[in-house]
Amino acid sequence: MNIEEIIKQPEGRRLEFKEQIPSGSHLTRTVIAFSNDAGGEIFFGVKDEPREIVGLNPDKIIPLEERISSMIFDQCSPVILPEFTIMTVDKKMLLRIRILKGNNPPYFLKSKGKESGTYIRVGSSNRLASAEIVTELERQSANRSFDSEIIFEKTLPEIDIETFKLFFEERTGEKLNLKTLSKLRLYEETNGKKYPTYALILLSDDPQRYRLFPYAKVECARFKGAKPGNFIDQKTIDINIAQQAELVLQFILRHISQGMTGYDGVYRNDRWEYPIDALREVVRNAIVHRDYALSGKDIKIAVFDDKIEITSPGKLMPSVDFSLMEAGQSEIRNKLIAATFKKLGIIEQWGSGLKIIFDDLKNYPEIELKWSEPGIAFRVTFKKKNYSPEMSEKTREKTREKTREKILSILKATPYITINELAEIVKISQKGVEWQIAKLKKEGKIKRMGPDKGGQWEVVK
Repeated sequence: MNIEEIIKQPEGRRLEFKEQIPSGSHLTRTVIAFSNDAGGEIFFGVKDEPREIVGLNPDKIIPLEERISSMIFDQCSPVILPEFTIMTVDKKMLLRIRILKGNNPPYFLKSKGKESGTYIRVGSSNRLASAEIVTELERQSANRSFDSEIIFEKTLPEIDIETFKLFFEERTGEKLNLKTLSKLRLYEETNGKKYPTYALILLSDDPQRYRLFPYAKVECARFKGAKPGNFIDQKTIDINIAQQAELVLQFILRHISQGMTGYDGVYRNDRWEYPIDALREVVRNAIVHRDYALSGKDIKIAVFDDKIEITSPGKLMPSVDFSLMEAGQSEIRNKLIAATFKKLGIIEQWGSGLKIIFDDLKNYPEIELKWSEPGIAFRVTFKKKNYSPEMSEKTREKTREKTREKILSILKATPYITINELAEIVKISQKGVEWQIAKLKKEGKIKRMGPDKGGQWEVVK
């Protein structure tokens, strides 16, 4: 991207514009925030609002560079070494400062210290880092991941991993024995005792998981319309993280439609209204790469008439850029969880995830993918480009009609079936089935014969 294109970009995670040196420590806070995150560039001689190239006095550029270099050296710790470039645009001179992603975080203001002077980049602003984030930056510096931390309150034999064991053996065909647990580094031995890592706790259904990680869950909601408000359906998925992705996808599929695009010989070609492979990959990434160290935050799945939003706690990893999805990119926040998910076949080859999303979106020109960082979180949105409330209502009614036809067929074949069993087969909520049953009764298409318990359904011909 050339300088003219860069200057047209909005300020954000890796970019900032300055007309002149700001007062106080604002500049060094930006330098620190860039160093603690993905790096970034600061352009001097550019007015931000409205965006305009004003340029710098040519006689003062070198002294300005020296002044900025001294400020960064004097105010920042550990040492940050910026790169300076003088450039000309429309006969006006600019000074570019390039800050690389630091190898020794956390970076902070010397005058305030690590606890009160560490800053991170959130959107286009600099935020004071919380104690949790400072600790995470320290882990990054030591090349450790949060999920590799050990819990000493229980030994390995005391942890309930029976559900995970069954799931592991079903997915891999292998026994989850001590050798396998050791290979996946899901426990460590200290003073002759074996202690589980946070990764194993998160993969388990042990009470310790609910105590240590009460927010390691997924909140799913189907909203009526295009804005948060009235719920049509909602579900909390609070089981071990290895099985969360599949249940999330089931919830999403229950609330989006599938239409026929034609026939391939005698076989129907059905197409979901959203790219399912891309959705599946984003959901997996949300679970694998979320920041489990952040307390009070869970994953949120929101299905609207016009879009689907997946929001995961924690900022996007520094080296990952969603605007370059076709390129293989991989930076792992939770190294042990990711390795276990790969063993389970939940995730594929490292670096392939964004390309899967990119390739699947090619088949859906009507869907736009957007990403954002609302606070200390990462959100991916699949949005319909040509959404209209009228068309959406027609689509929903067609889906309801197909569901009613399926329910009629099931009731005819199995008249003693219960509402709960119907909901499981049809893949909609119990309330949804009750609504459909009421509609069919009103239309005179079914009758209930006998008591609620022990009775049967009769399909009226």
